[in-house]
Amino acid sequence: METKVIYFTVNGRPEQAEFPVDCPAQDVKDLFRSAAEAGPHDILKLYNPKGNIINISPSLEPNSPNLCYKLEVVAADCNSELLGAELAGALGFDLSSMEKRLQGLEKKILIEAGETPAVVYEMKKQVDSFREKLESVEHLSWLGLFKDLSEGTHKPSPFYHKRTLRKTREECEHVREKFLQMSTLEVSEEVRQYLKTPTFDNWQWEDAEIMVLLQVMYTDLDFIPTFNIEPEVLQQFLFEIYRRYNNIPFHNFKHCFCVTQMMYGLIWLTDLRSKMDSIDLLIMLTSAVCHDLDHTGYNNAYQINAQTELALRYNDISPLENHHCAVAFEILERTESNIFRNLSTDQYKRIREGIIKCILATDMSRHNEVLNKFKSILPVFDFTNKDHRDVLMTILIKVSDISNEARPMEVAEPWLDCLLQEFFNQSDVEKLEGLPVTPFMDRDKVTKPSSQTGFIRFVLLPLFIELANLFPCLEQHIIDPVRKALDYYTEMEKALETEQQNRAQSENAAKSKEAAGGRQDSQTDAGPDTSEPESQLT
Repeated sequence: METKVIYFTVNGRPEQAEFPVDCPAQDVKDLFRSAAEAGPHDILKLYNPKGNIINISPSLEPNSPNLCYKLEVVAADCNSELLGAELAGALGFDLSSMEKRLQGLEKKILIEAGETPAVVYEMKKQVDSFREKLESVEHLSWLGLFKDLSEGTHKPSPFYHKRTLRKTREECEHVREKFLQMSTLEVSEEVRQYLKTPTFDNWQWEDAEIMVLLQVMYTDLDFIPTFNIEPEVLQQFLFEIYRRYNNIPFHNFKHCFCVTQMMYGLIWLTDLRSKMDSIDLLIMLTSAVCHDLDHTGYNNAYQINAQTELALRYNDISPLENHHCAVAFEILERTESNIFRNLSTDQYKRIREGIIKCILATDMSRHNEVLNKFKSILPVFDFTNKDHRDVLMTILIKVSDISNEARPMEVAEPWLDCLLQEFFNQSDVEKLEGLPVTPFMDRDKVTKPSSQTGFIRFVLLPLFIELANLFPCLEQHIIDPVRKALDYYTEMEKALETEQQNRAQSENAAKSKEAAGGRQDSQTDAGPDTSEPESQLT
């Protein structure tokens, strides 16, 4: 088996890691996390000899002891100490110290045995499964427990049990301070080029760094001089955007970044800078940044069925998307965060109209309407036609919004786990509140592969293929990876079905054996039949 050897230092201590070239990404990250003796929520960064951040992944370039990488624990969960203290008091032991002890024992077993025993993997799998169930199910009826659903300013997030749904002042100020410290740093050319590709791995970057990368996008598309955007206003705008995304598993600030980064990548891959006005590119990038502001983790169907404040305010017409737009322009109304404040009235009016069109187009109930409009103009598409450009802009934000499966599987699959966590929570709430249950969100009916195969086949591919008809260069960048994802989840679905069939057969065989044993016992208890046959004579 071909392996890689990576030499690096941790706090000045030389270390080396060896792993197979086809090693899963998560295993590589866990290897480096173990070397740094880092906790599960600590943030690691790996630097090359030039001081640039590089991804901790199986594609790491092998090096030599003379050209060591440097591994650092750059940040830890700001609530980890408090949480540990709370739990230590409540449970009588310190979870964090126990976790470190377990990591030490696992490392010792690995050194002495040469490999991690299968029983350890099985135990970790069971623990991860239990943790996932705890984190993903809002109403813990399976434990006889229910969470407090009381309203309030600091209403708990249904997903992160020790965090509020909306970010706290302390949380925001902590990230803001880090962002402002980093905002003047020069991002390497390697990262700038990587940022333009659909393979970008968002999981390597914390929120303050993500804000720096968003700043780079506005800078490298020349929006700063073209639209006279002051750097401090852009920084305040990006901070307000960060602040108004909530603590939920999927529609959060990292999702905002992924959609924006894909939009940014598509602009470069299709050379849109030579085909469209800068103001259209500004509209698309800013729409992506704002497209899910203040999402609370419940979709339009829930909003309408539950008759929420948003559904009543917007008369059941795209309540979420209308709200995202409203929050965006609420941020832009403030002088200190209005990146369009130096534009003319006509320019601002055009930008506002464009952003509203783009964000409203992300409502999936309008998917066929938007796609059919694009298909109708595709044979005669003209970049000089404003109506054509407007339709293309809505298609580009739609593609960006649902583009996770175009990314490498080690980036895309964790996003699916986050999405299902949000979906299952909604269906749990719908059941408890007596509302219609959204079928594709029902944890009792949906599996991970089944949630994707139909979506990829009937939604993603038809949309991506139409865009590639206009830009053939996108075939290799977004369509080929999506086809691979479809194959991956199709195989997973088949394997799951086979496993279920085998389990059913085993259970039936066990029941038959048990029933046969029961009959045999009954006959034994009755004893042999010694009665005389009844005479046929009268």
